[in-house]
Amino acid sequence: MKFTLGAALCLLIAPAWSGAADPGPTTSSPLDLGYHEMYNLQFNDAHKTFRDWQQAHPEDPFGPTSDAAAFLFSEFDRLGVLQSQFFTDDTKLKKSRTLTPDPASKQGFENAVAQSDQIADSILARSPLDRNALFAKAMNQGMRADYSALIEKRFLASVSYVKNAGLIADKLLSNDPTYYDAYLAPGVENYILGINPAPVRWLLRIYGAQANKTQGIEKLRVTAAKGHYLLPFARLLLAVAALRDKNRDQARDLLAGLARDYPLNSLYKQELAKLQ
Repeated sequence: MKFTLGAALCLLIAPAWSGAADPGPTTSSPLDLGYHEMYNLQFNDAHKTFRDWQQAHPEDPFGPTSDAAAFLFSEFDRLGVLQSQFFTDDTKLKKSRTLTPDPASKQGFENAVAQSDQIADSILARSPLDRNALFAKAMNQGMRADYSALIEKRFLASVSYVKNAGLIADKLLSNDPTYYDAYLAPGVENYILGINPAPVRWLLRIYGAQANKTQGIEKLRVTAAKGHYLLPFARLLLAVAALRDKNRDQARDLLAGLARDYPLNSLYKQELAKLQ
Protein backbone atom coordinates (compact mmCIF):
# COMPACT_ATOMS: atom_id res chain seq x y z
CA MET A 1 0.00 0.00 0.00
CA LYS A 2 1.27 3.46 -0.88
CA PHE A 3 -0.57 5.05 1.99
CA THR A 4 2.70 5.50 3.84
CA LEU A 5 3.71 8.25 1.47
CA GLY A 6 0.29 9.79 1.68
CA ALA A 7 0.54 9.98 5.44
CA ALA A 8 3.85 11.77 5.04
CA LEU A 9 2.26 14.29 2.73
CA CYS A 10 -0.10 15.29 5.52
CA LEU A 11 2.83 16.37 7.65
CA LEU A 12 5.11 18.48 5.54
CA ILE A 13 3.44 21.76 6.27
CA ALA A 14 5.92 23.32 8.68
CA PRO A 15 8.79 25.39 7.28
CA ALA A 16 12.33 24.83 8.51
CA TRP A 17 13.65 27.57 10.80
CA SER A 18 16.64 29.34 9.27
CA GLY A 19 17.71 31.32 12.32
CA ALA A 20 17.11 34.67 10.58
CA ALA A 21 14.95 37.44 11.98
CA ASP A 22 11.23 36.72 11.84
CA PRO A 23 9.48 39.07 9.38
CA GLY A 24 6.16 38.61 11.19
CA PRO A 25 2.74 37.51 10.01
CA THR A 26 0.91 39.15 7.13
CA THR A 27 -2.24 39.81 9.15
CA SER A 28 -2.99 40.95 12.68
CA SER A 29 -5.28 38.08 13.71
CA PRO A 30 -4.00 36.26 16.83
CA LEU A 31 -4.64 32.90 15.17
CA ASP A 32 -2.73 34.02 12.07
CA LEU A 33 0.16 34.98 14.36
CA GLY A 34 0.07 31.56 16.02
CA TYR A 35 0.15 29.70 12.71
CA HIS A 36 2.94 31.94 11.49
CA GLU A 37 4.94 31.07 14.60
CA MET A 38 4.17 27.38 14.20
CA TYR A 39 5.20 27.41 10.53
CA ASN A 40 8.49 28.96 11.65
CA LEU A 41 8.95 26.19 14.23
CA GLN A 42 8.63 28.70 17.08
CA PHE A 43 6.53 26.25 19.01
CA ASN A 44 6.71 27.83 22.46
CA ASP A 45 5.52 31.12 21.00
CA ALA A 46 2.78 29.35 19.06
CA HIS A 47 1.54 27.56 22.17
CA LYS A 48 1.38 30.84 24.07
CA THR A 49 -0.50 32.57 21.26
CA PHE A 50 -3.01 29.73 20.90
CA ARG A 51 -3.55 29.47 24.65
CA ASP A 52 -4.08 33.20 24.94
CA TRP A 53 -6.75 32.80 22.26
CA GLN A 54 -8.33 29.95 24.21
CA GLN A 55 -8.53 32.03 27.36
CA ALA A 56 -10.20 34.85 25.46
CA HIS A 57 -12.46 32.50 23.45
CA PRO A 58 -13.12 29.40 25.60
CA GLU A 59 -16.11 28.50 23.42
CA ASP A 60 -14.00 28.20 20.23
CA PRO A 61 -12.91 24.60 19.44
CA PHE A 62 -10.36 25.84 16.91
CA GLY A 63 -8.19 27.21 19.71
CA PRO A 64 -7.28 23.81 21.18
CA THR A 65 -7.19 22.34 17.66
CA SER A 66 -4.47 24.85 16.80
CA ASP A 67 -2.61 24.10 20.02
CA ALA A 68 -2.74 20.38 19.14
CA ALA A 69 -1.23 21.23 15.76
CA ALA A 70 1.68 22.94 17.49
CA PHE A 71 2.29 19.82 19.60
CA LEU A 72 2.09 17.62 16.52
CA PHE A 73 4.48 19.62 14.38
CA SER A 74 6.95 20.07 17.22
CA GLU A 75 7.14 16.28 17.53
CA PHE A 76 7.61 15.89 13.79
CA ASP A 77 10.43 18.41 13.94
CA ARG A 78 12.06 16.76 16.97
CA LEU A 79 11.81 13.27 15.46
CA GLY A 80 13.04 14.33 12.04
CA VAL A 81 9.98 13.34 10.04
CA LEU A 82 9.97 16.61 8.10
CA GLN A 83 12.96 15.57 6.04
CA SER A 84 12.53 16.14 2.33
CA GLN A 85 13.23 12.54 1.31
CA PHE A 86 9.76 11.64 2.58
CA PHE A 87 8.33 13.64 -0.32
CA THR A 88 8.70 10.85 -2.86
CA ASP A 89 10.48 7.85 -1.35
CA ASP A 90 7.81 5.31 -0.40
CA THR A 91 10.31 2.50 0.16
CA LYS A 92 12.38 4.41 2.68
CA LEU A 93 9.32 5.49 4.62
CA LYS A 94 7.95 1.94 4.76
CA LYS A 95 11.24 0.72 6.23
CA SER A 96 11.57 3.56 8.72
CA ARG A 97 11.61 2.63 12.37
CA THR A 98 8.80 3.27 14.79
CA LEU A 99 9.43 6.55 16.56
CA THR A 100 9.26 7.20 20.27
CA PRO A 101 7.02 10.15 21.08
CA ASP A 102 7.78 12.48 23.93
CA PRO A 103 5.27 11.52 26.66
CA ALA A 104 4.53 15.12 27.63
CA SER A 105 4.01 16.21 24.02
CA LYS A 106 1.83 13.20 23.29
CA GLN A 107 -0.31 13.92 26.34
CA GLY A 108 -0.53 17.60 25.40
CA PHE A 109 -1.60 16.67 21.87
CA GLU A 110 -4.23 14.20 23.04
CA ASN A 111 -5.58 16.59 25.68
CA ALA A 112 -5.88 19.44 23.19
CA VAL A 113 -7.67 17.30 20.59
CA ALA A 114 -10.02 15.89 23.24
CA GLN A 115 -10.78 19.39 24.52
CA SER A 116 -11.50 20.61 21.01
CA ASP A 117 -13.75 17.64 20.24
CA GLN A 118 -15.68 18.18 23.48
CA ILE A 119 -16.31 21.85 22.70
CA ALA A 120 -17.17 21.09 19.07
CA ASP A 121 -19.54 18.26 19.99
CA SER A 122 -21.36 20.55 22.42
CA ILE A 123 -21.78 23.16 19.70
CA LEU A 124 -22.88 20.61 17.10
CA ALA A 125 -25.49 19.20 19.47
CA ARG A 126 -27.16 22.62 19.36
CA SER A 127 -26.21 23.59 15.82
CA PRO A 128 -25.31 20.54 13.66
CA LEU A 129 -24.02 22.65 10.77
CA ASP A 130 -21.77 25.02 12.72
CA ARG A 131 -18.88 25.68 10.34
CA ASN A 132 -16.15 26.30 12.89
CA ALA A 133 -17.00 23.20 14.93
CA LEU A 134 -17.13 20.98 11.85
CA PHE A 135 -13.79 22.30 10.59
CA ALA A 136 -12.16 21.75 13.99
CA LYS A 137 -13.47 18.16 14.03
CA ALA A 138 -12.18 17.51 10.50
CA MET A 139 -8.75 18.92 11.34
CA ASN A 140 -8.61 16.87 14.55
CA GLN A 141 -9.24 13.68 12.59
CA GLY A 142 -6.56 14.63 10.08
CA MET A 143 -4.02 15.24 12.83
CA ARG A 144 -4.87 11.90 14.46
CA ALA A 145 -4.19 10.31 11.07
CA ASP A 146 -0.77 12.00 10.91
CA TYR A 147 0.18 10.93 14.43
CA SER A 148 -0.96 7.34 13.87
CA ALA A 149 0.88 6.93 10.56
CA LEU A 150 4.14 8.76 10.97
CA ILE A 151 4.93 8.26 14.63
CA GLU A 152 3.06 5.15 15.71
CA LYS A 153 3.12 3.40 12.28
CA ARG A 154 -0.54 2.41 12.66
CA PHE A 155 -1.41 2.83 9.01
CA LEU A 156 -4.83 1.15 9.02
CA ALA A 157 -5.95 3.33 11.90
CA SER A 158 -4.63 6.31 9.99
CA VAL A 159 -6.74 5.42 6.93
CA SER A 160 -9.82 5.40 9.16
CA TYR A 161 -9.00 8.86 10.52
CA VAL A 162 -8.37 10.21 7.01
CA LYS A 163 -11.75 8.88 5.87
CA ASN A 164 -13.51 10.46 8.86
CA ALA A 165 -11.84 13.79 8.21
CA GLY A 166 -13.07 13.69 4.63
CA LEU A 167 -16.64 12.87 5.65
CA ILE A 168 -16.79 15.75 8.13
CA ALA A 169 -15.29 18.17 5.63
CA ASP A 170 -17.78 17.06 2.97
CA LYS A 171 -20.63 17.80 5.37
CA LEU A 172 -19.23 21.26 5.99
CA LEU A 173 -18.71 21.97 2.30
CA SER A 174 -22.16 20.76 1.33
CA ASN A 175 -23.54 23.65 3.39
CA ASP A 176 -20.79 26.20 2.74
CA PRO A 177 -18.75 25.58 -0.41
CA THR A 178 -16.78 28.77 0.29
CA TYR A 179 -15.05 27.31 3.37
CA TYR A 180 -11.97 26.76 1.26
CA ASP A 181 -9.63 25.34 3.90
CA ALA A 182 -12.05 22.41 4.27
CA TYR A 183 -11.39 21.20 0.71
CA LEU A 184 -7.99 19.98 1.86
CA ALA A 185 -9.36 17.01 3.84
CA PRO A 186 -11.26 15.31 1.00
CA GLY A 187 -8.48 16.37 -1.35
CA VAL A 188 -5.85 14.59 0.72
CA GLU A 189 -8.12 11.56 1.13
CA ASN A 190 -8.76 11.22 -2.59
CA TYR A 191 -5.16 11.81 -3.57
CA ILE A 192 -3.57 9.59 -0.94
CA LEU A 193 -5.92 6.67 -1.46
CA GLY A 194 -6.14 7.28 -5.21
CA ILE A 195 -2.46 6.52 -5.77
CA ASN A 196 -2.94 2.96 -4.55
CA PRO A 197 -3.29 0.08 -7.04
CA ALA A 198 -6.76 -0.51 -8.52
CA PRO A 199 -7.67 -3.50 -6.28
CA VAL A 200 -6.77 -1.49 -3.18
CA ARG A 201 -8.85 1.47 -4.37
CA TRP A 202 -11.80 -0.88 -4.92
CA LEU A 203 -11.43 -2.27 -1.39
CA LEU A 204 -11.18 1.21 0.10
CA ARG A 205 -14.36 2.30 -1.66
CA ILE A 206 -16.19 -0.66 -0.12
CA TYR A 207 -15.31 0.80 3.27
CA GLY A 208 -16.58 4.22 2.21
CA ALA A 209 -13.26 5.90 1.44
CA GLN A 210 -12.86 8.31 -1.46
CA ALA A 211 -10.04 7.21 -3.74
CA ASN A 212 -9.89 9.36 -6.86
CA LYS A 213 -6.50 10.93 -7.50
CA THR A 214 -7.78 13.45 -10.05
CA GLN A 215 -10.54 14.68 -7.76
CA GLY A 216 -8.02 14.90 -4.95
CA ILE A 217 -5.77 17.20 -6.97
CA GLU A 218 -8.75 19.39 -7.94
CA LYS A 219 -9.77 19.85 -4.30
CA LEU A 220 -6.20 20.61 -3.23
CA ARG A 221 -6.08 23.30 -5.90
CA VAL A 222 -9.12 24.99 -4.36
CA THR A 223 -7.41 25.30 -0.97
CA ALA A 224 -4.14 26.29 -2.65
CA ALA A 225 -5.89 29.14 -4.47
CA LYS A 226 -8.44 30.36 -1.90
CA GLY A 227 -7.61 28.83 1.48
CA HIS A 228 -6.38 30.63 4.58
CA TYR A 229 -4.61 28.71 7.37
CA LEU A 230 -3.99 25.70 5.12
CA LEU A 231 -3.22 27.49 1.85
CA PRO A 232 0.58 27.00 2.01
CA PHE A 233 0.06 23.37 3.03
CA ALA A 234 -2.09 22.72 -0.04
CA ARG A 235 0.47 24.34 -2.31
CA LEU A 236 3.19 22.18 -0.85
CA LEU A 237 1.12 19.04 -1.41
CA LEU A 238 0.56 20.06 -5.02
CA ALA A 239 4.31 20.50 -5.43
CA VAL A 240 4.87 17.02 -4.02
CA ALA A 241 2.21 15.61 -6.34
CA ALA A 242 3.89 17.32 -9.29
CA LEU A 243 7.24 15.80 -8.35
CA ARG A 244 5.66 12.34 -8.18
CA ASP A 245 4.16 12.90 -11.63
CA LYS A 246 7.58 14.03 -12.97
CA ASN A 247 6.24 17.52 -13.63
CA ARG A 248 9.33 19.42 -12.56
CA ASP A 249 8.22 22.74 -14.06
CA GLN A 250 5.00 22.81 -12.07
CA ALA A 251 6.80 21.75 -8.90
CA ARG A 252 9.41 24.45 -9.48
CA ASP A 253 6.76 27.15 -9.91
CA LEU A 254 4.93 26.12 -6.73
CA LEU A 255 8.09 25.91 -4.65
CA ALA A 256 9.34 29.23 -6.01
CA GLY A 257 6.12 30.89 -4.90
CA LEU A 258 6.35 29.32 -1.45
CA ALA A 259 9.99 30.32 -1.10
CA ARG A 260 9.07 33.88 -2.05
CA ASP A 261 6.11 34.05 0.35
CA TYR A 262 8.02 32.37 3.21
CA PRO A 263 11.64 33.53 2.90
CA LEU A 264 12.64 31.82 6.17
CA ASN A 265 11.53 28.44 4.88
CA SER A 266 14.74 26.62 4.08
CA LEU A 267 12.81 23.47 3.15
CA TYR A 268 11.23 25.20 0.16
CA LYS A 269 14.59 26.64 -0.85
CA GLN A 270 16.33 23.28 -0.59
CA GLU A 271 13.71 21.49 -2.67
CA LEU A 272 13.69 24.32 -5.20
CA ALA A 273 17.48 24.17 -5.52
CA LYS A 274 17.24 20.50 -6.50
CA LEU A 275 15.06 21.50 -9.46
CA GLN A 276 17.27 24.30 -10.77
